[in-house]
Amino acid sequence: MGTSLLASCGLPWRYHQQRIVPYNHLLGHSSQGSLSSRAKVTAEFRESGSLDGENEKSSGFLKRRSVLVSGVSLVSTSVMGSGREGLAVVKQGLLAGRIPGLSEPDEQGWRTYRRPDDKSGGHGVGWSPIIPYLFSVPQGWEEVPVSIADLGGTEIDLRFGSSKEGRLFVIVAPVLRFADNLGTDATIEQIGPPDKVINAFGPEVIGENVEGKVLSMNVAEHSGRKYYQYELEPPHVLITATAAGNRLYLFNVTGSGLQWKRHYQDLKKIAESFRVV
Repeated sequence: MGTSLLASCGLPWRYHQQRIVPYNHLLGHSSQGSLSSRAKVTAEFRESGSLDGENEKSSGFLKRRSVLVSGVSLVSTSVMGSGREGLAVVKQGLLAGRIPGLSEPDEQGWRTYRRPDDKSGGHGVGWSPIIPYLFSVPQGWEEVPVSIADLGGTEIDLRFGSSKEGRLFVIVAPVLRFADNLGTDATIEQIGPPDKVINAFGPEVIGENVEGKVLSMNVAEHSGRKYYQYELEPPHVLITATAAGNRLYLFNVTGSGLQWKRHYQDLKKIAESFRVV
């Protein structure tokens, strides 16, 4: 192989917590008091010149509150499936678990899922921000909960499924597991050629050696990023692999024999729609 494999990255998880102070605590705790008392206080502030300072502070607070509201609006837009491709800066959110990320159906009934910017890294991969990814699914596909005790592995970031057509899951793994000299902006080509990548990571997807199971390997390029595309059987599975930042992304679409036979074209379209944004 020529490249050292690491069993684990050994880096500590980092969670950046923010304390949110309720708005009503930032204002006075009591709204009571006589009108004459408040008038007297106002007069004293005016005489001492402090009223203008308080007005400035109040104005500054309102401006900061306005910025906070704008920020919440921006996050809400991205979570609900905005058509924008992404934010200039990737941030690690505190919100774990399932957050709505599906768009409204297009004319063909397909919906686009975009990983919400404020979704945390989750189990096993929370030590640095995850660059968002997206993919498309037909109507009827929905997100499936991922547990820390998920038997599929601690680095599964997302699961989707349709009882009619099949299921998919996304593995987001640190490239440090594969090599220690790829830096913080790795590409799939640096990790290795298509055959090396599938031999190293394919067993994590299907639970067994992939030798003799790879039917096809292709390389696609979108917006300057290379994607390795594989088809394996049995078991029937389509894998799209790429790298971004310090992460390896494995997008896996699978189904039963009957689902594969009836919905192969849809499953292939789902697999080929995967992008890191």
